[in-house]
Amino acid sequence: VKEVANLTLVSSACDVVSAAYASTKESHPYVRSVCDAAEKGVRSVTEATASCVQPVLTALEPHVAAASEYASKGLDKLGEKLPILQKPVEQVISDTKELVSCRVADVKDAVTS
Repeated sequence: VKEVANLTLVSSACDVVSAAYASTKESHPYVRSVCDAAEKGVRSVTEATASCVQPVLTALEPHVAAASEYASKGLDKLGEKLPILQKPVEQVISDTKELVSCRVADVKDAVTS
């Protein structure tokens, strides 16, 4: 999970979503109160779940470590095949707009001629 979160695309997307969430909470008092209540509920559930799940995780630790290593190798291979994962979301959007614009211009030129 940490490795996925550290991918540039994922990290920058989380930053964008977080900024939008914070901005929305600041701009709309009613939304803020609903979000605050939801956040409090999620924290409570997370704390309760963590204490119950910890003994199970301890027992499964060797299996979790093996799965984590396997997932890490797979993620490395995915990163090699999909370089887009190493780009920030703003650049991906910009590159996509440019590509679409070029394609639309090509189609327009073809139709015009």
